[in-house]
Amino acid sequence: MAIAEEDTKPLAYIPEIILKKRKVNEAAALRRKEQLELRKLSSKKNKDGFIKLPEEFVREYRARELDLVKMKHRTKRKRPAMVPSKSKLIFIIRIQGKNDMHPKTRKILYNLGLSRIFSAVFAKANESILGKLQRVEPYVTYGYPNLRNVRELVYKKGFAKIDKQRVPLTDNNIIEQALGKHGILCMEDIVHEIANVGPHFKEVISFLWPFELEKPGGGGLQGKKSLYKDGGDAGNREDDINDLINEMN
Repeated sequence: MAIAEEDTKPLAYIPEIILKKRKVNEAAALRRKEQLELRKLSSKKNKDGFIKLPEEFVREYRARELDLVKMKHRTKRKRPAMVPSKSKLIFIIRIQGKNDMHPKTRKILYNLGLSRIFSAVFAKANESILGKLQRVEPYVTYGYPNLRNVRELVYKKGFAKIDKQRVPLTDNNIIEQALGKHGILCMEDIVHEIANVGPHFKEVISFLWPFELEKPGGGGLQGKKSLYKDGGDAGNREDDINDLINEMN
């Protein structure tokens, strides 16, 4: 029995240039797909390069919302008399980071000049400052610095803020140019104005860059957000702030 011959059709001829073009296009499409996947992956990474899982985003969101709730509760508390009549000057140190911090808390810290952990500023104790401190209480500690520590901070850690730049106070001419019209001509004038909360205290504080302190050794800070009077790190230390300044200066 004869086997019928299969109908065979010749393959269509495709010019080599078209084949090369197809290959180039396929490679380009593959690269674009890889880049898209990398962009998606990068968008899910945090600043340390680790991929955040959905539950981590949920946990961070809840922590920040809890921070806001606690802030509102603190503002409803009756504010204690935090500053004795003998002292109008307080020194504020930021002691916590921002992982579980609500944006409103961060904004208050930035308004105080405390944009980084272990940054510190002098402030005049008034209702406005005390209200802000009450709102960000777990993230700061503060108290009444003595004259010796005011002087050492200015001389050892003091920098000027000129055109948004951090400038070393190596020349009294820098001070005279910025504050001479207020009668403040040198480092000792700055110390005197701060320590006595003088009439140009605001101008001097605006002239100074926030102090950048060292991480304390010897157990000066335990990482606890509870109040200092309750065995934690935060809140008012009164005169004990001087011991912490000595560790961080």
